[in-house]
Order: sequence, then structure tokens, then C-alpha cells
Amino acid sequence: MNPNDTLQICVAGNWRLGQGDRYASLYPATGEPIAWLNAASVADVEEAIVGADLAFRTSGWAQRKPHERAAVLYRVAQLIRERSEVLAQRQRLDNGKPISETRGLVASAAATFQFFAAACETLEETITPMRGDNLTMSVYEAMGVVAAITPWNSPIASEAQKMAPALAAGNAVVVKPAEVTPLMALELARICDEAGVPKGLISVLPGKGSVIGDAITLHPLVRRVSFTGGTTTGKHIAHIAADKMMPVSLELGGKSPTMVFEDADLDHAVAGVLYGIFSSSGESCIAGSRLFVARGIYDTFMERLAAGAAALRVGDPADERTQVGPLITARHRDSIESYVSMGVADGGRIRTGGTRLAGDVFARGYYYSPTIIEGVTNDQRICQEEIFGPVLVAMPFDNEQDLIAQANDSVYALAAGIWTRDYKKAWRFGRAVQAGNVWINTYKQFSISTPFGGWRDSGLGREKGRLGILQYMEQKSMYWGLNEQPLPWSA
Repeated sequence: MNPNDTLQICVAGNWRLGQGDRYASLYPATGEPIAWLNAASVADVEEAIVGADLAFRTSGWAQRKPHERAAVLYRVAQLIRERSEVLAQRQRLDNGKPISETRGLVASAAATFQFFAAACETLEETITPMRGDNLTMSVYEAMGVVAAITPWNSPIASEAQKMAPALAAGNAVVVKPAEVTPLMALELARICDEAGVPKGLISVLPGKGSVIGDAITLHPLVRRVSFTGGTTTGKHIAHIAADKMMPVSLELGGKSPTMVFEDADLDHAVAGVLYGIFSSSGESCIAGSRLFVARGIYDTFMERLAAGAAALRVGDPADERTQVGPLITARHRDSIESYVSMGVADGGRIRTGGTRLAGDVFARGYYYSPTIIEGVTNDQRICQEEIFGPVLVAMPFDNEQDLIAQANDSVYALAAGIWTRDYKKAWRFGRAVQAGNVWINTYKQFSISTPFGGWRDSGLGREKGRLGILQYMEQKSMYWGLNEQPLPWSA
């Protein structure tokens, strides 16, 4: 990939330059351009959606037998695996994640296409119990044109989690990647082309969410939107969807609590808490960003945790040893710095970190040190608002009733972590904590076979899981009359 080239976008299967403003995709580790592209325009959106609707109605994709669609998606998974290292390196350039992490994201994308290929060819429709002289059944149909609006923190994995089930269900898909990370959606579209997805069913439209995202969501031919990103934008999409009577899936923000009890295995808990907040540079909706530790072990645990955070290898994402890479943009780093300053101004104490990194490999990139803040209370802004960076707030707790009240005292309810050897306690707290995803004696582990999503301001609907394909289908009931006599209606 030549950084001086201008990348083409995909508009209803046609690869060409976008009609919007030209801009650079920057490598967060250096701030240098890795590619140039013209953003999509509103005219491109119109062409893409009208073309997608035409392809949906004429390509025969939705009418193919499930195993025939599945065969194409299996091929997508195969091609991703064959190109895994190239894709992982491009994902590293796209958003600055360490190469060790981007390899896992590419593997996840392949597994997602494979899983939904299997879900497609094994999806069962239902003959429902008879309640009269009718054979009754429930069947599923493709929706038409659906939109996938994806975030910058894990592009290839997020895009696969929307594209794979939508295509498996028989739909056309318009993908709007984050403006700053357009590369992986474009790569997936090329792979889908090669694998045999009919021309026109996929579009990739990079650009500003306030322009392109709104135009896509408002379009009358778009039948569903699946969005992953910030809560404010998600609520905006939900308002548009309500006016259209259109279903949405919204995977939004989080301020997830992690709870460490006195009987926890401290080796596992320290490693898990560090991974839960500082992997992906903390740029993760499910990051375990609020830590509650039993007061009896608080000092011991925090001493080990702070030492572990200070020892994390922050550096060049291309280095195999790097654990924490740069943040996505300079602007985002400024936002994180402002939160840390606010926390300190409100009485918080920085236990470790709290600085941007400079010199050597850090000179040009957007680096910030893994940071732990103590001396705060759960009602302060730094404990309530999503920072989306490598910042952990830590608080002791004295009793279980107070703990669960504090853990649930948030507008968010996406994830939670529990560290204890007592399985009864783990069960009790796992059921009591208000979150869509709960990890017990582990953290930030995923399975494509297990539904994922949040409650309250963390979103609506679920992705993943065998039935995730149904998010992209309409349910239809059919009645077959078996009565020998006419309906008793005529004279």
C-alpha cells in the first residue's frame, strides 16, 4: 500500500473515488499518512443504497438456498485466513493496535464469517402447534438493505460481526466505517467480491458520521441499522429509527465495574484487571474501568496492580513485545488528559501514570501512560463518564450490599468482572450486577457463539450467537387452511 495513493471506495459494487473531501488516514504511532482517500458524499450514499436495493431485488442472493449462501461465506473466512498477516499489519496501521492484538482480531473476523455461514445453513423454521383447521408455521425473510456503522477501535472484528450475519440472512449491506479507520472495511469488501458475493450487495462509504451516517440512517430504503459507537450518537440514531419505525441494534458505551473480593486468587485478579483496562490502550467499550477492591486486601492488591501497570510495555505497535500502543488521535489523547486533570482536581490521587509519553518511539505518536487514580468516589464524573482510554479508577469497598449498589450506580450496563474463589458468591453477584456481560475470574474474553450487548445507555439488541442472524431478518407467520368446509361466513 503506497501512502501517496488515493484509495477507491466501494459504491454498490463499483470501485471508484469518493465524491467527498480528500483526507489522510493517519498511523497513530507516528501521525503520518498511511493512505489518502476521498470521503463518500451524500450523492454516493444515494447511489449506494439505490444500487444495493436493486442488487437485493435482482441478484437472487436472498433466494439462494441457505447452504449456497453459506458456501460463499465459508470462502470469505478462508480468504481472511489466507491473508491474515497482511490484514493484521494493515489493521495495525489503521488504528495503532499492537500487532499481537490485531492478529487476534483478524482471526476473530474469519471465525465470525465461518460461524454465521453455519448458522445460515442450519437455521430452522418452525411448524407451530395447531389451534384449528390450519397448518401454521413461522418463517424468516431477508430485510433488504441494512446498514452497518462501525467504530474505530476494532474495525475488522466489528465489521465482520455485522456484515457476516447480514449477508447470511440474504441482505445487501451498506457499511459506514469510522472516518479515521477506513481500511479494513474496504479490505473485507474486496474479499467478499472475490468470494462470490453478488455485485452491488456491498458498499463501503467512509466519511464523517454526522454527514454519511445520518444520510444512510435517514434513507427510506434502509430497513435496519446496526451501530457500534458512542452513546450520544446511538441515541441520535434511535430517534431517527423511531420516526421510521425501523429496528436498530445499538452497542454503545460502558463504565464497567470490576470487583475483587478478599478470597480472590490475586495472581489471576491482578493480571485480569490489568488486561481488562489496559489492553487496546483502554479504547474498549467493555474496559473494566471502575475497580472495587475489598478493603482488607486493598493496599496489598493496589501495590501489586500499580507495579504491574508501570511494567507494561508501551511502544511501537509493530514490535511483537508491545502490550499497549498509541491512542487513536491527538484529540482523543487530549480528552483523556482532561479527564485525568479533572479527577485530580476533584481530589483524586494518581497512583501510577498520568502523563503523555515523549521521546524516542513516542515522539510523534499519540501515547499516554497506563494510569490508575485513587481517592475518588463513585459519584464523581471520572467514575461515571466513559473515558475510553487507559485510565482506571480504584475504590475500596466494605460490604456486599454497598458494593452491588455502587457497581450498579451507572447509566451504563455493558460488562462487569468478578474475582472470587467462592462459586456461590460469584453466582450471587453475577446475577445481581446489572450488565449484559459478566466475566467471573477472567475478563474480556469473547465467543462468537455467545450473545453480546448491553442494557440502559449501553445499548439495545444483541450481536453474535446462533440466533444473531435473526436480527437481520423479518419473521413471517403462514397459515395453511386444512378445513373441508368453507369458512362459516357466506349465507
